[in-house]
Formats: sequence, C-alpha cells, structure tokens
Amino acid sequence: MKNEKKTESNNNSPLSSLNSPLKKRAAAISYDPGKNDAPVMAAFGEGHLADKIVAIAKESGIPVVPDPSLSSMLSKISVGDEIPEELYEAVAKVLIFVSEVDRSYGDRLKATGLLRENDK
Repeated sequence: MKNEKKTESNNNSPLSSLNSPLKKRAAAISYDPGKNDAPVMAAFGEGHLADKIVAIAKESGIPVVPDPSLSSMLSKISVGDEIPEELYEAVAKVLIFVSEVDRSYGDRLKATGLLRENDK
C-alpha cells in the first residue's frame, strides 16, 4: 500500500484542504491512539474528488482545516500510511484544532496523554 494512491474516506477524519488556481487538494487524517501509533492518511483527492471529500466531511460534521502547506506535504504519502514523523508538528496543530471543536475527541486524546492542556 506504500506506493499506490487510493481515494478512500474515513468518516471521522479531520481534513486539510488546498484551493489553488492550478490544483485543488483535500486530505483526510484519522487518529485513534488505541489503534495507531501515529495519525493515518484516511483519504486524499485532487480536483473534483477533493471537492467531494470536503463536501462529505462538511455533511458529516467533520472539521475542515484549510492548510495549503500541509495538503501539499500530505499529497506525497499514500492512503493507509502513517503520517511521517517530520509532519507530526503540522498534524498536531490540526488535531488540537479538532479537539477544540470536538470536545469528546480532545478528551480522548488527553486521556492517552498525547494532548495536554498547555499544548493549545
């Protein structure tokens, strides 16, 4: 699965999206500390597929975080792969945002020790 791009989606994933005149991208990340050591790329798409990923996220109440730089970096990994360590800081910022929007998700991260009150 490392080198093939897939465009599956996960219904509980914060999204990072990019809108540019040349290419529109959307990436979904999922993180369940009970299942994974690191966040996982849940979905990725460009153009019309990016629009569809964002629309599904919004319809499902999943936070959408516009971050062109992160979307560009995430475009280099495959769906199903763990997020590489060099992207942890950028992805952590998205997870912190999501934890503020979705308190129950934030409480689960705090319970594992991965998110502390002073991380905001």
